[in-house]
Amino acid sequence: MAKHTLVLGGSGATGKLVISQLLERDVKVTAIVRASSSLQAIYGQNECYTEVTANIEELDVSELASLIKQCDSVICCLGHNLSFAGIYGAPRKLVVNALKKVTNAIDILNKDYKTKLILMSSTGVCNRDINEESPLSQRVIISVLRMLLPPQIDNELAVDHLRVNIAKDHPLIEWVCVRPDSLIDEQQTSSYALLVSPTRNVIFDAAKTSRINVAHFMTGLTSNTELWAQWKGRMPVIYNH
Repeated sequence: MAKHTLVLGGSGATGKLVISQLLERDVKVTAIVRASSSLQAIYGQNECYTEVTANIEELDVSELASLIKQCDSVICCLGHNLSFAGIYGAPRKLVVNALKKVTNAIDILNKDYKTKLILMSSTGVCNRDINEESPLSQRVIISVLRMLLPPQIDNELAVDHLRVNIAKDHPLIEWVCVRPDSLIDEQQTSSYALLVSPTRNVIFDAAKTSRINVAHFMTGLTSNTELWAQWKGRMPVIYNH
């Protein structure tokens, strides 16, 4: 079966790089974007690119299922805009609600193979499956952010949905949660490290992770069977070397 990926959050800084790298790998891409964020001017001439103009919060599960039906993987790069309205305005549970809708849609389809689901999160979200130890200073600040910044809670709930509700033995879904640290922009992919857990203090000693490296890893997960087997059901941390 030809590779086909549904991309959520494709108009974001990392999402655009994900789409570019998927197309470079000759993977068919369907991207859900708002009308104001159309990517047709960038990718519209590529026959492997299809754009669906919609608001993910307004799509019902059956509509989403019709898009996922033709895909073997879903990459979610959704996030909150770094503005007052983006952080404190609706929808406060953008990522987790979209993720639940995606998993419900896959359940409805009941395919005869497992769909890969790849979520971009951050090192600010702990992997509670392995009881990660983090510095006290980091835990204190994260607990404050949890109270003050809705996106922190949203990201944690999205990861918990995968860990707890989908888990590692779901009959229809396999997943990977990718955790970059402090995101930076670079023009080219570079050497990067993949780790089970963070080795740096996320708040006071964050490492750098280029968006293009994140995109390279996530797109690799869609087609590299060995890479997928290594990380499925896990939450790899990615740092630039």
